[in-house]
Amino acid sequence: MMSIKSVLAKPFAKIIYNKVQKWANNPVKTQEKVFQDLIAEATSTAFGRDHDFVSINSHADFVKRIPIRDYEALKPYVDRVVAGESDVLWKGKPLYFAKTSGTTSGAKYIPLTKESMPNHVEAARNAILMYIHETGNSKFVDGKMIFLQGSPELREQNGVKLGRLSGIVAHYVPKYLQKNRLPSWETNCIDDWETKVDAIVDETLHENMTIISGIPSWVQMYFEKLQQKTGKQIGDIFKNFNLFIFGGVNYEPYRAKFENLIGRKVDSIELYPASEGFFAYQDKQNEKGMLLLLNSGIFYEFMKADEFFNENPERLTIKDVEVGVNYVMIISSNAGLWGYNIGDTIQFTSTKPYRVIVSGRIKHFISAFGEHVIGKEVEQAMQEATTGTDVRVSEFTVAPEITPETGLPYHEWFVEFENEPEDLSALAKKIDESLQKQNTYYFDLIVGKVLQPLKITKVKKGGFQAYMKSQGKLGGQNKIPRLSNDRKIVQGFQD
Repeated sequence: MMSIKSVLAKPFAKIIYNKVQKWANNPVKTQEKVFQDLIAEATSTAFGRDHDFVSINSHADFVKRIPIRDYEALKPYVDRVVAGESDVLWKGKPLYFAKTSGTTSGAKYIPLTKESMPNHVEAARNAILMYIHETGNSKFVDGKMIFLQGSPELREQNGVKLGRLSGIVAHYVPKYLQKNRLPSWETNCIDDWETKVDAIVDETLHENMTIISGIPSWVQMYFEKLQQKTGKQIGDIFKNFNLFIFGGVNYEPYRAKFENLIGRKVDSIELYPASEGFFAYQDKQNEKGMLLLLNSGIFYEFMKADEFFNENPERLTIKDVEVGVNYVMIISSNAGLWGYNIGDTIQFTSTKPYRVIVSGRIKHFISAFGEHVIGKEVEQAMQEATTGTDVRVSEFTVAPEITPETGLPYHEWFVEFENEPEDLSALAKKIDESLQKQNTYYFDLIVGKVLQPLKITKVKKGGFQAYMKSQGKLGGQNKIPRLSNDRKIVQGFQD
């Protein structure tokens, strides 16, 4: 018997679908309107006055006046907002600061405003509604749903509330979902991640879980603890679990592991949320990439990743981008971020409509020898090498070995296996061949005998979790970088 809620979800999903089509089919016009609205709204802010917003009429004007900035460069303005000043980056004061642990700058304070906050909430809701519209499946709204997230406890600083993005969003769960939502408020407020996951296991074990959501590596930890406790696969514990919602990392390296833990296939929806904005969500089950949200108070610019560190790289708008090129994504938004480099690289999988995949981080690549290998390439290589085998990988990261004791330099892959290969060197060879195929620079360096083929170093079980714990980064939004240009991370596995 279907509930009123699941019956009503379908017409609502159709309304949202039609709204989305309207802007998705008029991408350039939609972005132009967002651009004009942002400039108009912020003209009288301190930032708007400093950058002569009053005379910006086109993207070319904007490029002349607004340099690209990362958090460090925008920090003098953010500090004024944090200190309690009004009308600095956006009109008035923000509603919240999403506090994130920056890799270079200690804590970052990302403003969330009255105008930007609803976009975070609506995007998450619309992703589910687009799925309902496409599949006709709405029964799951009657079951229990869980989102593994940071603590919803907020503190206040100069009249503005401060917390983790996922904790802030927890305050906006619509009333009609509150009864279905787990874990309890008390459990969600537990700070220690392992204690929290144990409490979540106890709370959810006997519930009718239908949606499970979170960053794959942390959901994996939850699934493993459930399995240890019951000796059963997740699909047998939760018979009606049919939808996995995830974001933050590429799911492909985890897919085989998850299907093994669950014991059957479940539908999934990929999201692309960040403290700086909710950028995209998967709108079709069988299309590669996520729909870029062009109507959410964010104006996008793109710079080719391999030109990014040049003197004056070109700043493109949505109308100029091409499928398959690696771009650094730059945003200007109604949270008061202007020409802001969020640090992600993306690739378009389609321009009708505009769909993207996250290909890596502009700071996370290996180019110790000029090869410029990116996250997407190492993930694809691992996936290709393990598909159709019994090999299952829990986690991995890659670093250059520039001065080996003997022989040529190489890329060293630190891999924690769930299920080890019989022949480690055969797996390494397969991965290396895939990487050569994807990246011509890497191919040239191997053929030219500048590098020797990659080597795999096994990491003991639980090694990655132990490393994250040692860094104070276990749980929440924290993720292991897939690769880096030095050996700082992998030092943690060699002690």
